[in-house]
Amino acid sequence: MLTWSIIARSLLSWFPIDQGSPLYQLLFRVTEPIINPLRKVLPTMGMIDLSPMAAIIMLIVMGQLVSSVAQPL
Repeated sequence: MLTWSIIARSLLSWFPIDQGSPLYQLLFRVTEPIINPLRKVLPTMGMIDLSPMAAIIMLIVMGQLVSSVAQPL
């Protein structure tokens, strides 16, 4: 669910949407605690923000780690 929220926020950034809209505010509040720390660490690539992609990769890796630890032996 969080991965889809990050994708939705990234896609909405391509369109002229009101940043005060309830949908944008919800996505911002849910995803910003994950994206902002990554944005501070990653180098800037001009106008391209790679932090959402890094956040998605991080969530996938964390999900794989949790599922491998949770599997019974």
